[in-house]
Amino acid sequence: MFHKTLSLYKNAYGGIPRRVWLLATVLLINRSGAMVIPFLTIYLTSKLGFSLEQAGVIVTIYGLGAIAGAWLGGKLADTIGFAPVQFWSLIMNGLLFMVLGQMSTFPQVITTMFIVGVFAESFRPANSAAIAHYSDTTSRMRSYSLLRLASNLGFSVGPAIGGLLATFSYHLLFWTDGFTCIVAAILLRIFLKPVRSKAAKGVDTPKPVRDGVSAYNDKVFLFFILLVTLFAICLFQLFNIVPVYFKEKIHMSEALIGIVMSVNGILIALIEMILVYKLENKRPDVAYMSMGCILLGMAYVMFNFLPPVYGVAFVYIVMFTAGEMLSMPFMNNFWIHRSKEHNRGQYAALYTIAYCVATIAAPTIGAFVVERIGFNNWWYIVGGICVLASLGFRVMLKRGNATPRPEPPAPVIQNAAVEV
Repeated sequence: MFHKTLSLYKNAYGGIPRRVWLLATVLLINRSGAMVIPFLTIYLTSKLGFSLEQAGVIVTIYGLGAIAGAWLGGKLADTIGFAPVQFWSLIMNGLLFMVLGQMSTFPQVITTMFIVGVFAESFRPANSAAIAHYSDTTSRMRSYSLLRLASNLGFSVGPAIGGLLATFSYHLLFWTDGFTCIVAAILLRIFLKPVRSKAAKGVDTPKPVRDGVSAYNDKVFLFFILLVTLFAICLFQLFNIVPVYFKEKIHMSEALIGIVMSVNGILIALIEMILVYKLENKRPDVAYMSMGCILLGMAYVMFNFLPPVYGVAFVYIVMFTAGEMLSMPFMNNFWIHRSKEHNRGQYAALYTIAYCVATIAAPTIGAFVVERIGFNNWWYIVGGICVLASLGFRVMLKRGNATPRPEPPAPVIQNAAVEV
């Protein structure tokens, strides 16, 4: 039994390029210091004295900055390359987190959060382009899952440590988060030298064949982005409304909230790669997305049927994680296969923007509804949104949009990329 399990893990992780592993290691270090965002709503309300609606407005402003950053990061990734975009976004994000911890008034926090959003989210499209560059078609989906694993494993560490640090001082969270961003940027530059085309150096190379399709004109993809946005609105309740529910209704401490949230990352680290390896190409991607949305909705509605005790928080996080693992790896696979080398930044930017819009909508709508009609009604609404997204993916399945467009073979260009 042990040997079979070991063999399964070896097969799941085998064939992933070395540079993807290096990129995952850097991301793991960065995410291990991710402590501010999971506790931001609690910090704003309990430490700075803002109302829940004010906290929602602040997170909304962060989301607006994130949308601008995602668009900018995608555009720059297609023009100057993914390497400098990743490096400078991490450096600036680290410095800005340190500054944010010193802000105390509403205008100061709002302004800083917008700028943080710009630099934080400009990283994601560039990071997605980097994974696509360093992997091939046979390992790409597992490469993205490896990066998600690294991110979530780090996230399982970050909130747990952050919850402990918050019991001493919330300012420690800002300094630690900023420091790890800067360390990640330095390691990224050391281990993964920037890559760009010879054309960027003024050397003539054959131009790749373009099919003329822009991400902004791809109707199937735009409908997919709408559904991803609905899914992400429900997903992001974990980072804003759920911690408040845990604290106010279940009476959990920040440290215990951090431990519960860390279970999400641990489960993803243990299971997701095996799940992807077993399910990949067995059914259309959107079929798994549809099932994942249903599980996510059930996780929230469950709050209304179970007593507010500590154990319910752990049941929720297990069901939530199952829905996330059945959805997000296949969402990544779907968009990356619809993109081409020349417009991958566009597709990555729009995919990132879907989550940025959700970053705005999730806390804003959630806080508004909870303050007026309570948590129970909000959990029913979130469950309904999940069902709506699931039905949308089923529509894509029935209309034959379940499988990404096949990527045509790229023209063979000798030594088209060089390290600088």
